[in-house]
Amino acid sequence: MNLTLTENWLLKLLAIAFALVLWFFVMGEQNLEKGFAVPLELQGVPDGMVVSNEVPRLVDVRISGPRTVLMNLQANELGLTLDLKELPPGITSFKRLDERFRLPRTLKVTRMAPAVIDVRLERLRNKKVPVRVTLTGDPSEGFYVVSMKATPARVVVSGAESELKSVNEIPTEVIDLTDVKESFSQIVSLDYIGKYSELKEDKTTDVRVEIAPVTTLDKGKK
Repeated sequence: MNLTLTENWLLKLLAIAFALVLWFFVMGEQNLEKGFAVPLELQGVPDGMVVSNEVPRLVDVRISGPRTVLMNLQANELGLTLDLKELPPGITSFKRLDERFRLPRTLKVTRMAPAVIDVRLERLRNKKVPVRVTLTGDPSEGFYVVSMKATPARVVVSGAESELKSVNEIPTEVIDLTDVKESFSQIVSLDYIGKYSELKEDKTTDVRVEIAPVTTLDKGKK
């Protein structure tokens, strides 16, 4: 009985090893599908132009192919770049994005979302608008605001022409006057966050608020 179990042991080991190699080979050749979040980069924005629409930062890409090849593919090996150089103003649609990937021949892109990426370019414009001082609260009882002044009183906003059409003033951050009894100056930030535009130079303004006591004459005028 023992002789039967031990005879031809070398052939049996070779058979087991061959079976394992065959199993790994079959498993390695099985096709799989794997998803990647691929970063999208825009480059070559023409001088004097600005991108004025939402463009995804990541693209969902599904890739299929042999298991052994696909599992060795790393996300940092993928990347999607759109060159905007020399494009005219308006909307440009980028299609057939799967052809931009350099993949091993045995791999292929099965799905992309979004499959088409639209990029809108607009001419970059500047617009000078007034600063609006924003106040809250009331001075101490018996005092009132005589005047307020911002320096600079006007600032330049730079960005997409379509967005600048609706920008007519830039407010300051809120200045609290609660219980104030005397005049003061304060450097405050300008409260503006554009989608496709920004403050070109001045990000703050120096606000001077004149406070004075209410007199009998002032009360009579009221």
